[in-house]
Amino acid sequence: MFDPNRRTIPAQPPKAGFAAGPSTLDAIRSVTLSLVYLPLARPISDAKVLTGRQKPLTQVAFLFCEIVSEAGHSGLGFSYSKRAGGPALYAHACELADNLIGEDPNDTARIWDKLCWAGASVGRSGIATQAIAAIDICLWDLKAKRAGLPLAKLLGAHRDSVACYNTSGGFLSSTVEEIRDAIDHSIASGIGGIKIKVGQPDPMIDLRRLDAVTSHIDGRVPLMVDANQQWDRTTALRFGRLVEPLNLEWIEEPLDAYDAEGHAALARELATPIATGEMLASADEHMALIRADAVDFIQPDAPRVGGITPFLRICTYAEAKRMRLAPHFAMEIHLHLAAAYAHEPWVEHFDWLAPLFNEQLEIKDGRMIVPARPGLGCSLTGKARDWTVETRSFGV
Repeated sequence: MFDPNRRTIPAQPPKAGFAAGPSTLDAIRSVTLSLVYLPLARPISDAKVLTGRQKPLTQVAFLFCEIVSEAGHSGLGFSYSKRAGGPALYAHACELADNLIGEDPNDTARIWDKLCWAGASVGRSGIATQAIAAIDICLWDLKAKRAGLPLAKLLGAHRDSVACYNTSGGFLSSTVEEIRDAIDHSIASGIGGIKIKVGQPDPMIDLRRLDAVTSHIDGRVPLMVDANQQWDRTTALRFGRLVEPLNLEWIEEPLDAYDAEGHAALARELATPIATGEMLASADEHMALIRADAVDFIQPDAPRVGGITPFLRICTYAEAKRMRLAPHFAMEIHLHLAAAYAHEPWVEHFDWLAPLFNEQLEIKDGRMIVPARPGLGCSLTGKARDWTVETRSFGV
């Protein structure tokens, strides 16, 4: 008998998503993960060392991911960690790798979600996302190579070159004389901007070094400064007001990376642009800065935020706010992402990674040229293989 109080729920078709399984266009056949330690030519110190919070940097740990598909396509991606965290990145990536076998490498967004949920117990930031980053970047490299395009072109480039600035010559472990020599070398090699480190316990030392550098540059290229999160709000405001006449391109990381409110207040008070974001390890953490109007230049790091997939989410939101982009480190990746950003960006030049890759990026007239090679346009050197301390393969 019909019951008018009974409610019938119609059957629902299966929802699309990673639970439905991969498509048949292609499938991941094998994944190889490697932990590599890159030695630096000399110990490096920034303000975190001079304030006693860290030791000088002597090497950088890299997690490399190499993927081969059933159709014969391959990709290379990496993430990294300074001072600590390399073995943890490698270990977590090894925990996740079996989830990739048989997946369609085209499905970058779905795979990112799958890996994130596979490691959900350790969260969606930090080591968890940085381990996923090497895999995600590898998949994007594979996708662009399969298309026969540089990654920037696959994403939809706005430009074929990006303004670049040098950081590696301006550390606090360098004397003023060494910084002057590095500036001359950088400008002669075609680099279009210079960044030096500040944030020492005595800000007056920073001001004297900055005055010497400013006089030496003499307006030839823009100048940026980076305090590496070592100031409190009062010190940052006072320093910012003192250097306003210098017309700096930006003041970077004046406050703790998670102090969105403080950065927003500083951005309102100062005419000099504020830049930060490099230490944040998720897209959501960058969203907090963007929502608060806390920066003029947003500085995400693709290997830190979880790869290219979440990096693009950050860019979409930042573009809507008309924010400028200046990705941190890893120019081999960020050159492509900056070239595809709507508003004129900067990319950071570091020569540290040169021994890892057979190909080197071209710089001319203050700009870094997007390479014509497919994908990221990078392949590992024999030295990188020699510096490998652990490696493991999954699948065939």
